[in-house]
Amino acid sequence: MAMVETGSTLRWKLLAAHAVLIVAALVVAFPFLMIVSISLRPGNFTTGQLIPEHLTLEHWKLALGISYVDADGQVTVPPFPVLTWIGNSLKVATISATVCLALSVTAAYAFARMKFRGRGPLLSALLLFQMFPSVLALVAIYALFDRIGDLVPWLGLNSHSSLALSYTGGVALWIWLIKGYFDSVPIELEEAAAVDGATRLQAMVHILLPMAVPILVVVFALAFLSAMIEYPIASVLMHDQDRLTLAVGSQHFLFPQHYLWGDFAAAAILAGLPLTLLFLLTQKWLVSGLTSGGVKD
Repeated sequence: MAMVETGSTLRWKLLAAHAVLIVAALVVAFPFLMIVSISLRPGNFTTGQLIPEHLTLEHWKLALGISYVDADGQVTVPPFPVLTWIGNSLKVATISATVCLALSVTAAYAFARMKFRGRGPLLSALLLFQMFPSVLALVAIYALFDRIGDLVPWLGLNSHSSLALSYTGGVALWIWLIKGYFDSVPIELEEAAAVDGATRLQAMVHILLPMAVPILVVVFALAFLSAMIEYPIASVLMHDQDRLTLAVGSQHFLFPQHYLWGDFAAAAILAGLPLTLLFLLTQKWLVSGLTSGGVKD
């Protein structure tokens, strides 16, 4: 009888857990469904039924840069280069994430495997600097790239290269993440490779880095996402409309007296597709990189 009661209790607990998960999934999915609904409604309104009575692709056409003829026979031309903004964001995010990964890997290896004077204070300083948000340095960043642009035009204001370079200032966080992962990998593996004649660089490239792929993917994905959604620095450095990133360009949908919610929703969903694809391709490494270290002794 006790076994029957235990089995029944376990069944009810499983049903309750599934119910909670279903409710949580619905809560998470509801805002996305609302955005999809707004992007398919005629006009630029946020109120109305979740499933519109009349569906339209006019907002999606504008987001994709396609003109359309409205009900009055007038041709509506896309007001903003949404695809260009998305392309600019992807370009800057890719460059920034790649540079951040390269710098953080080499720096983290030095902190994890080498002994040098000032190692501890320097690590503490990196962590301390990371506590101050970049928005506090907006004036300095603007003045710095304004002056650099006089000497190196492609690193001045209104340049994607300068924007990507400014994003690498947050590399301290990625150094700490990768260093923690390197510390969990037994150094004896690299010492054994050195006995076999491998150099320090060969041991790093052929032994340490293959074992650290999960954390490298995590750092690249997080740095990429951070650059994609960053607004304050991009709003200061970027000026021309065709060179804006999506985060800055999106504010053009919100006029003082008229918000283009439908166009904004379509652009938001379109911009989220590359990020969704990135996380789908890297989810295997993201889970292991965030929840586990390397090979343990």
